[in-house]
Amino acid sequence: MEREFDWIQDEEVFSAIDAERRRQEDSTELIASENYVSLAVLKAQGSILTNKYAEGYPGKRYYGGCGNVDTVEDIARERAKALFHCRFANVQPYSGSTANMAAIRSLLNPGDRIMGMSVNGGGHLTHGYSLSFSGRDYESQSYDVDRETFLLDYDAILEQARQFRPKLIVCGASAYSRFIDFKAFRRIADEVGAYLMADIAHIAGLVATGEHESPIGLADIVTSTTHKTLRGPRGGLILTNDEELAKKIDKNVFPGIQGGPLEHVVAAKAVVFKEDLTSEYQNYIRNVVKNARRMAKEFVDMGYKVLTGGTDNHLFLIDVLSSRNITGMACQKLLESVNITANRNSIPFDTQKPYISSGIRIGTPAMTTRGFGEEEFVAIAHYIDEAIENRDDLRKLDEIKEKVTALNRSFPLPYEVRR
Repeated sequence: MEREFDWIQDEEVFSAIDAERRRQEDSTELIASENYVSLAVLKAQGSILTNKYAEGYPGKRYYGGCGNVDTVEDIARERAKALFHCRFANVQPYSGSTANMAAIRSLLNPGDRIMGMSVNGGGHLTHGYSLSFSGRDYESQSYDVDRETFLLDYDAILEQARQFRPKLIVCGASAYSRFIDFKAFRRIADEVGAYLMADIAHIAGLVATGEHESPIGLADIVTSTTHKTLRGPRGGLILTNDEELAKKIDKNVFPGIQGGPLEHVVAAKAVVFKEDLTSEYQNYIRNVVKNARRMAKEFVDMGYKVLTGGTDNHLFLIDVLSSRNITGMACQKLLESVNITANRNSIPFDTQKPYISSGIRIGTPAMTTRGFGEEEFVAIAHYIDEAIENRDDLRKLDEIKEKVTALNRSFPLPYEVRR
């Protein structure tokens, strides 16, 4: 007879898990890269597949007993291809960063030139940042946004590419609130004879549902995470339409940078890809974008400096230092004290160190999953403003925390995890 696992046998770990469950229930989650998975995704990732070692790919494993995980991985690959309308998919990367590493190694040799968006401009560490493998193993140069508009200037990027002559151009961002013109990047890459890689980790859900232009067929390789707007497990994904590149990608994932894949996570990816193919999910993404636009407008109306004046996607940046004379770090800590979770974020041409920063990044995917609509996001915007304006009034902050917590509890998590 099966015996139910007794969580109490590891009180230290499961007490911390329970505390995190309570934190999530009580907090407004505004970190743009976080979301809430479905119960099905949660169960797949916590399944018995965690026991199975499966180096290699379906039908070509280096271990026995892989028939069932082969089935799961094949399902995940087919659903990923259907979701993004592409020919080849690798679902094994442990993260977006490892997906980017494998993708770049499939296109470049060490020392080749790579050009990607600067971290302060909104890009990711793996797009050529000096302390990342992408800046250490390759000769890198970053392009930035326009100093006045904070928008991508494709003419300036083209001119920079003409001067630098990169072998690879990376487009995509972690903190950019406007549409990315993948066709323009393709033209730039073609003019200088470079490969093009699109990292859609943040906007993957928008791309999958047609709310943002797709880079499939334009970029040589497309990478993504499977959490964030896709609302799946934490992991990576690599897509391409080029058969020869697909073979290189597979070899660079395994045995290039990874060993055995996390087949329980692959199973969770398969589950979420099916969820993402539904009309319900399409409606969810539309609401994510609608909520972000409405919330950004509310901050603009309250006199905050919202970069680019708004958003086309699921996130936006606020320069809180120039708006309310509070650093990003101080604002992040302040908001956490009233049960609102956001992250400090550098803004383009920031005068503060990245650890301190002048801005915060706001995202709507997670709370849209919990059922927040425009009305609730507007309310949270005003609670944020109240907290900032009353940052030294502990009594007032306690009152705001009570209101925020009550609102959050009206929109419970999509499952209950109880001890």
